[in-house]
Amino acid sequence: MVKQYIYLHGFASSPYSAKARYISDRFTQIQTKLTVPDLNADDFLNLTITRQLSQVAKEFADDSVCVTLIGSSLGGLTCAHLGEKYVQVNKLVLLAPAFDFLSHWLPQLGDEAVKLWQHDKYLMVHHYGEGRSLPLSYDFVTDAAQYREETLQRPIPTLILHGKKDEVIPVAASRDFARSRPWVELVELDSDHSLSNVMSEIWQAICLFCQLP
Repeated sequence: MVKQYIYLHGFASSPYSAKARYISDRFTQIQTKLTVPDLNADDFLNLTITRQLSQVAKEFADDSVCVTLIGSSLGGLTCAHLGEKYVQVNKLVLLAPAFDFLSHWLPQLGDEAVKLWQHDKYLMVHHYGEGRSLPLSYDFVTDAAQYREETLQRPIPTLILHGKKDEVIPVAASRDFARSRPWVELVELDSDHSLSNVMSEIWQAICLFCQLP
């Protein structure tokens, strides 16, 4: 069986993030190809989840290839929606997936900032991959609002790894998702949203779940 592995980085991140590099290096060590697309697409201003879905779907090989998606934070949420939409996707590994993203993120910005964003049409966001602030269109919010977790009902074998001390997306979001989906395995780790202190545990879990050498 031909398999394809794709890693999706998080919001305002890049293929050169610490997690992306760590996992890419491990795939290189086992001589297995891992595709890591740049979801910024040289146009962070017009980033949307819809654009990410379209961009990643273009990476899929033909229908005979089984795709395993690994995603971090918003990349994890994108993976879940890709799995719902495309039959080629047969396994998901979600690292602190950004379920209920807007309900967690917008309150951190504050009501006034969100109203100003809606009025001005863009917001300056710190981009960790670029190391500077970049504008993001309010279209990101209106687009993201249509992607709801309750629509994710395709029984794809799914492994979620989430930090119990996550300060961005609380682990309760993954608990709620896993509770009504018996095909989802949730592993709670002693970490925060970055998961930086448990990367070796994450890699071991990925190897076991994906039956990697």
